[in-house]
Amino acid sequence: MTPADAALWGGLAVGILFGLAGRWSELCLLRGLRGAWYQGDGRPIRTFALALAVALLGSQALQSAGLVDLSQTIYVRSSFSPLLIFLGGAMFGIGMVMANGCGARPLVLLGGGNLRSLLVLLFIAIGGYLALTGLLAPMRIAIGRVFVVETGAATLPAMLERFGIGASAATWLVVSAIAVAIGWFVFRDVAFRRERRLLIGGVAVGCAIVAGWYVTGVLGADDFEPVKVASASFIAPVGDGLLYLMLSTGKSANFGICLVAGVVVGSFLLAVGQGSLKLQGFTTPQAMLRSMAGGLLMGIGGAFAAGCSIGHGLSGLSTLALMSVLASAGILAGAALALRGWSSPALTTEATPLHL
Repeated sequence: MTPADAALWGGLAVGILFGLAGRWSELCLLRGLRGAWYQGDGRPIRTFALALAVALLGSQALQSAGLVDLSQTIYVRSSFSPLLIFLGGAMFGIGMVMANGCGARPLVLLGGGNLRSLLVLLFIAIGGYLALTGLLAPMRIAIGRVFVVETGAATLPAMLERFGIGASAATWLVVSAIAVAIGWFVFRDVAFRRERRLLIGGVAVGCAIVAGWYVTGVLGADDFEPVKVASASFIAPVGDGLLYLMLSTGKSANFGICLVAGVVVGSFLLAVGQGSLKLQGFTTPQAMLRSMAGGLLMGIGGAFAAGCSIGHGLSGLSTLALMSVLASAGILAGAALALRGWSSPALTTEATPLHL
């Protein structure tokens, strides 16, 4: 098996793990934020935080062992436009609320028969390619040239290195501080500690992020045709997957396409095992329009920010990239703005099937 083939099969396996864990734990950043801010339930956001801690520890362990070079990822950049990244994140956050789900949730719900998610995914793909190579690409490029930051410190540890701290020490100081803070936040809640499903699901999602780095950085390593170092992200891969369905004779599969397919397969398998496989559609035309607009905003915003709530919020943050910190802040700001403006019963009607 060639490294390229290994990356494809590995992407499928990582996707299946993510789909199983995402459905089992009902992991969704929006659900976590809504629960913590408005419903008095901190368990969903703790599941997401636990996944981040596992992803961070595992990813940095791979880096320290010399197995994966996280500096080769799209998130670790020494030159980027804070305006474009934050604006894209905010657009994604607003779209996330309108579509009632974060970057991976539509794929997970689609595996269980949720046809609303199929429409959201179609518009994520359209919005992503509109901004990447379509009519909005010139706008993205123009905004990206405004207030470009040039820094040699592309990650949080790199900032500490400027104070004379060694690279390894700086990395593990930051990792330890973040891991301890997340651990305190996650496990201080008695109700969460008793939820074995959430504990296992959060750890499994974090492991899927680490596995993604391993598949592309180790199994896909090739001196002549190296696979791009990547992990879970769901903007460009969803668009690539749609194009591959239509143009497979002229377009090659990649890690992201197989990852997307694997998430749907993993979720489908668990839905069948649970007996929860069920076709679901929109209840009102207004809900349909809101989901279409939300998917479009998520696609455009994700392309502007170069990542989504999973791409930056888990994969990107596991690299400790400054760009991912900024993008994640934008996503949170956009979601907060949208939730404050649209936290009505009508908005949450389509969210109830999240309890799988």
